[in-house]
Amino acid sequence: MGKVPIPSCDATRGVRKMRRKGLAIMAVHTADPTHPTDETVPPGSADSPLDGAFGPAAALSCRECGTRFPLSPIFACQECFGPLEVAYDLPTGDPEGLRKQIEAGPASIWRYAPLLPVPADVATQRNLHPGWTKLVKADNLARELGITGGLHVKDDSGNPTHSFKDRVVAIALEAARTFGLTTLSCSSTGNLAGAVGAAAARAGFRSCVFIPHDLESAKVVMAAVYGGELVAIEGSYDDVNRFCSELIGDPVGEGWGFVNVNLRPYYGEGSKTLAYEIAEQLGWRLPDNLVIPIASGSQLTKIDKGLRELIALGLVEDKPYKIFGAQAEGCSPVSAAFKAGHDVVRPVKPDTIAKSLAIGNPADGPYVLDIARRTGGAVEDVTDEQIVDAITLLARTEGIFAETAGGVTVGVLRKLIETGQLDPATETVVLNTGDGLKTLNAVEATARPTATIRPTLAAFREAGLA
Repeated sequence: MGKVPIPSCDATRGVRKMRRKGLAIMAVHTADPTHPTDETVPPGSADSPLDGAFGPAAALSCRECGTRFPLSPIFACQECFGPLEVAYDLPTGDPEGLRKQIEAGPASIWRYAPLLPVPADVATQRNLHPGWTKLVKADNLARELGITGGLHVKDDSGNPTHSFKDRVVAIALEAARTFGLTTLSCSSTGNLAGAVGAAAARAGFRSCVFIPHDLESAKVVMAAVYGGELVAIEGSYDDVNRFCSELIGDPVGEGWGFVNVNLRPYYGEGSKTLAYEIAEQLGWRLPDNLVIPIASGSQLTKIDKGLRELIALGLVEDKPYKIFGAQAEGCSPVSAAFKAGHDVVRPVKPDTIAKSLAIGNPADGPYVLDIARRTGGAVEDVTDEQIVDAITLLARTEGIFAETAGGVTVGVLRKLIETGQLDPATETVVLNTGDGLKTLNAVEATARPTATIRPTLAAFREAGLA
């Protein structure tokens, strides 16, 4: 395997404007995701039990200072406290052969195992095999919005627990298995709790997940049904996350794999598979625009990472693309920073029906700003009313019932077109990351019976339905 060349970056991204975000210091500069630095840290010796367990992954690399660490369950740089991500030696030199290998793989994210930090035989392991969800050609919605360049909905509600979180948890689970961890855990706004519970049950792990006390009831039920411990914390998601950061440093947390804390570098890589699938399902090409929801911001940054890997590997033609981030107005710190021209994301207290996106202090917010600006995209937000309207619009036009996060992306797409920020003559992919059955309360006031009648034809006619 050869080294993938470093994708081009504009000069402004080399400026390190250090920005404190919780445990990590974040900056404008984003470390290259595909190219290891010269000081390679091997995943293990020839006799190491980790040998081959992480496929093409070479090390963990700090996104700020570039310092590299062995593959292990850590998430922050010991030099500058910046966040870590997986660096690779990816296969190069035969893009056509790699395409054929991928296309011959299973109908799940494991078809992309050669590009992920997982063992080659991952498809034989006990996991939920998520991914390869539908890319829906949304002609009806396109007509409603005035889009002429083509519109697709990447509908991730078809995953095992009906959200994209199954992708990221699947990668984290394999890391936990390799490291010999015994308990799978997380802080969650809902979808992740269910994904962790289900994945742990399938793999035979204990699970203990933590959620805000005021989540939608459907998400609480879905997280609890898998039999693990479900702990509701009084407060917001940011309070839950702070608690988990304390727990992970306590002896009681020994042997625990927090998928979005100490396993976060591996967990985040699962979102790259959305980029891989979109490109493959479009016939190995990139769309002009992608509209992606923002919670922590990790999903958006990893989709961008995946797109750049595809270009660097020669799997798709190198062409410009724009990435647009979508937030709810009641939790829009990244949108506010983008509009103000700031590099720092100021935390907020969430107040929105889009609870799966209600992270007031998004860890990857500064990186989202970098990507939106680098690609010529934007970050926008919509009100709760616009979210509900967008949920019903998508359901009415394409038969896709999205959770509130999907209402945010479709609502933002409509706003981007109306404000001239997105060219309707270009091709767009909008993400729906979860199932509307999880957030019924958002639409139950308007999604009611058209009429209630007596069981007679006369009553049917009287109601004006004939």
